[in-house]
Amino acid sequence: ADYLDNGNNKMAIQQADKLLKKHKDLHCAKVLKAIGLQRTGKQDEAYTLAQEVAALEPTDDNSLQALTILYREMHRPELVTKLYEAAVKKVPNSEEYHSHLFMAYARVGEYKKMQQAGMALYKIVPKNPYYFWSVMSLIMQSISAQDENLSKTMFLPLAERMVEKMVKEDKIEAEAEVELYYMILERLEKYKEALDVVRGKLGEKLTSELQSRENKCMAMYKKLCRWPECNALSRRLLLKNSDDWQFYITYFDSVFQLIDESWTPPPEEEHSLEGEVHYSIEQAVKFIEERITEESKNSRPLRGPYLAKLELIRRLRYRGCNDEYKLGDPEELMFQYFKKFGDKPCCFTDLKVFVDLLPSSQYTKFISQLLEVIPLSATAENEIALPADIKALQQHLCVVQLSRLLGIYHSMDKKEKLTVVQELMLRYRHGLEFGKSCLKTELQFSDYYCLLAVHLLLDLWLEGEETAVWQCLTLLEEGLSHSPSNAQFKLLLIRIYCRLGAFEPVAELYSSLDAKHIQHDTIGYLLTRYAESLGHYAAASQSCNFALRFFHSNQKDTSEYIIQAYKYGAFEKIPEFIAFRNRLNSSLHFAQVRTERMLLDLLLEANISTSLEESIKSMGLSPEEDDIPWKDLRDNRDLTVLFNWDPKDRDISEEHRKLSLEEETLWLRIRSLTLRLVSGLPTLSHTVQPKNSEKTAENGVSSKIDTIRSLLQQLEAAVDSGKKFLEQKIQYPVLGPPPTRMAGFFSNGSCQCQTSLFYLVSDIYELDTNGLEDSTEIQERIGNSFKSIVERLTDLFNKCKGDLIEVRDGTLKTHPNLLENLVFFVETISIALWVSSYCDSVLRPFKSNLQKKKKKKKESSVAMPPVFTHFLDYVTELQTLTSNVIDHIKGLEIILTALKLEDLSLKDTLLLQEEKKFTKTVQGKVQSSYHHSVQEIGELLKKRLDAIKKLKI
Repeated sequence: ADYLDNGNNKMAIQQADKLLKKHKDLHCAKVLKAIGLQRTGKQDEAYTLAQEVAALEPTDDNSLQALTILYREMHRPELVTKLYEAAVKKVPNSEEYHSHLFMAYARVGEYKKMQQAGMALYKIVPKNPYYFWSVMSLIMQSISAQDENLSKTMFLPLAERMVEKMVKEDKIEAEAEVELYYMILERLEKYKEALDVVRGKLGEKLTSELQSRENKCMAMYKKLCRWPECNALSRRLLLKNSDDWQFYITYFDSVFQLIDESWTPPPEEEHSLEGEVHYSIEQAVKFIEERITEESKNSRPLRGPYLAKLELIRRLRYRGCNDEYKLGDPEELMFQYFKKFGDKPCCFTDLKVFVDLLPSSQYTKFISQLLEVIPLSATAENEIALPADIKALQQHLCVVQLSRLLGIYHSMDKKEKLTVVQELMLRYRHGLEFGKSCLKTELQFSDYYCLLAVHLLLDLWLEGEETAVWQCLTLLEEGLSHSPSNAQFKLLLIRIYCRLGAFEPVAELYSSLDAKHIQHDTIGYLLTRYAESLGHYAAASQSCNFALRFFHSNQKDTSEYIIQAYKYGAFEKIPEFIAFRNRLNSSLHFAQVRTERMLLDLLLEANISTSLEESIKSMGLSPEEDDIPWKDLRDNRDLTVLFNWDPKDRDISEEHRKLSLEEETLWLRIRSLTLRLVSGLPTLSHTVQPKNSEKTAENGVSSKIDTIRSLLQQLEAAVDSGKKFLEQKIQYPVLGPPPTRMAGFFSNGSCQCQTSLFYLVSDIYELDTNGLEDSTEIQERIGNSFKSIVERLTDLFNKCKGDLIEVRDGTLKTHPNLLENLVFFVETISIALWVSSYCDSVLRPFKSNLQKKKKKKKESSVAMPPVFTHFLDYVTELQTLTSNVIDHIKGLEIILTALKLEDLSLKDTLLLQEEKKFTKTVQGKVQSSYHHSVQEIGELLKKRLDAIKKLKI
């Protein structure tokens, strides 16, 4: 066992063998040996050994534990349940084995059996937790039941009765048990009863979370629309803590609900269960003013009361009745707020919510009013006034962010923008002085200046200013050198490099972000969207692996979380874990990565290192199966991960999200159908020569061609939907979701070419079933298809021609679309090759038959059917075309190597010496990345060319 723990699996196997020589039937030694075998890649041997021991139904703890470990490593948790089912039968009174059995069921989600196991445990050892494990398992059955009705009428009422029994017998001990009772009543929509539980004696047990009882009461009051109680409770809680924002919201919601219902307090009795109620605007105004007065006596300033006043103004304005309540002018209030809290980084995000209370004519005045109160000092006449300490710097930063948010920078012309960029960078470099003692992992105080400058340059780039984008990269690289942990710098660099078509620097940047766990799903798209489309095949493989590893381990990990939740009685977390697992399983990104990963593997291996058939078999692919949950796809991407300070009309809208999801889904459908069509090719090759159609049906091949034809129709439909979608000409914001590869796929002709290749498969199949005798028409059709496919591929190649990087008026311009076209060319030629192998497999037998006939008849000339010459010409043309592309790529490599970036006279003499160094680095990275892309594409094409050369019937 020690050897296994230290990862020395071979020694472990040897030691186990020694033991087994002495004691033949030592179960535990056998299992430990099996674990060693499993870890050295001998899965089958390990499984056989394990099953030998399992068949003996062991009951010793060591063997059981060791087998559990082994089955877990084999990803076969269902075998653990069988193991403990047998053990429990032999040792019916073991608490330990019963609880292991319960947990084994939890791993595989067998809720009904969990319920029974829980009760069996409770009978042996009447401990409360066991009883409630059983109750929770009933709730799980209700959650997983497809039939809503069943869960409301059977599972939940049963769970409720089980808890009530314990309540009546006064056996409720722990907080978790009360939580569970509350959960059942809430799911049954018995809100009144749930409220009574929380407010009653049982509710006293709810102590582990702050305000747990109050929050639960509030939730129930809202469900029951008991606004007087909502109001009184939130009022009371605000008196205790006037900084708790959620209760301000409930307070306002309830006041306005009561006003709309013209509620008045009952004359003789209490206002409500929770005490005094406010039911008029006057009371609300007075209440907020009192909170502010109270706050001013406080030693530590609180933001809540001041923001609550702005929130109240906003709500009154919305109702059109602000002016009669003298709450003050929002502009003045925000100004006062800034004076109080401007040196806190949160000041900007606080005020951001309320800027729409300002009239746009006041923006410039408001900003200059704020600037006047910041202590800045200029040394000489014409110099920029700078902050003397971090406080002043934070205040100034807040104003700059607000200027951007109010659109003041957006409305400037090019010259003004460049002046602002220079000023911001000067302030950025000056601010670095305050952060000299910062650790590597801390951000510099002035980082946002640099980011804002880059945002301004991005505006210029989008307006057509080519140099601006290089300056963006230069400033970001400079920023990163001073603040190596700044994720915003890295994310923005990733986006810009990808827009320019350079993937190489991105891989390193992304790995330095150190994305953890769920982030592989939320920001993984930044990587997987570009790696393959820019020709970095190895990196693409790796980035897909990162993501897939996370998604696959999620299955296993979630079961562990659920088990821990049972052990510690954190019942309310269990449904959350289940929902989390489902959300990840139906993740859009997961489906995309699975599909693209398989296409990529075929591209890199099929008919190069292994046959197409073997590749498809090893992936377990079949054209009939579709494992993508189209109806439930969840878009888990975080599209706001990049900070921006844009006004609402330029920011990412809900509409953009919807459209992006629609586009991603359409593209995924096209990719998934392409993959399934390719996986159908090997299924068509037959061993028996079918002469008539009845036989084909028996061989089951005819249904295979039907599958292919039906997939082809679906692909046509998906392509049509895609084209319709693109007609809308949607422009996402520059930092919004990246568009898919769909537009390029249609415009460069890959789409038409790939579709016609799949139609060709259908024709060849027809030729195969009809034979060569009377099929001149089909042969003619196939000949024409060959010609048009070569023409289309040549067109596609023409769209790949041109310089990838050119120097124009002293600046660099990259052409990432040429790179994307090249990648599509490689993919399309690979599909052409796989289809040709199928043609080859059909035509070969025909040819050998003809040659046999020729020998029999002893004739010198048997006329060769035209399809053979068509095919030979086609293969020769494919070969020539591929050679030409390889030559073209060699040419690109030479040009890229010869490109001397040093000679670029960066006309912008604005650049300091410091900046020039970074500019050089940036351009070098882009050049090297393009070089790398072209090399990888060239290597792959050479392998494809070798495969084409083997296609000679």
